[in-house]
Amino acid sequence: MEPKTNKFIIRVYGIFINQTDEVLLSDEFMLDTKMTKFPGGGMNYGEGPIDCLKREAWEEMNQKIEIINHFYTTDYFQPAYFFEGHQLISIYYLTRFIEPINFKISTKPFDFTEMKNGNISFRWQKIKDIEEDEMTFPIDRKVILKLKATRTLCLMINIIQIISIFIVAN
Repeated sequence: MEPKTNKFIIRVYGIFINQTDEVLLSDEFMLDTKMTKFPGGGMNYGEGPIDCLKREAWEEMNQKIEIINHFYTTDYFQPAYFFEGHQLISIYYLTRFIEPINFKISTKPFDFTEMKNGNISFRWQKIKDIEEDEMTFPIDRKVILKLKATRTLCLMINIIQIISIFIVAN
């Protein structure tokens, strides 16, 4: 009988939200595949998730970032998209840029001249306008829904607080 081994791939992503309620998306061409996802990538052996995300932000955007809070970690079995027999675990953090953005922000998806492995572009998209199926990977789709629900809940809480202040004032 062949021994069973656990093969995990851990990926770490940043959720960057700007003042106009847009989230930063990454359009990439990797492994001969077009993909729209959150900025981030694979964790290396000997690296923690936060260190991984900081490294990825530096490598992909040449930016230093700050982790605000944990947002979501995969809580179900997800087979890895490109690696048969591997389980994917994805970790998402709410993040912010420490300094002003110094990389190109595109206005259209896949804003590069050719579909060449390693090409990447970034763009802001309104959270309310993102369709779940615009995201390439199943976990990112779940995170988009969770992000929309969280934003709606925050808006409702703000409205309730404003109404409460108005009632108390009158």
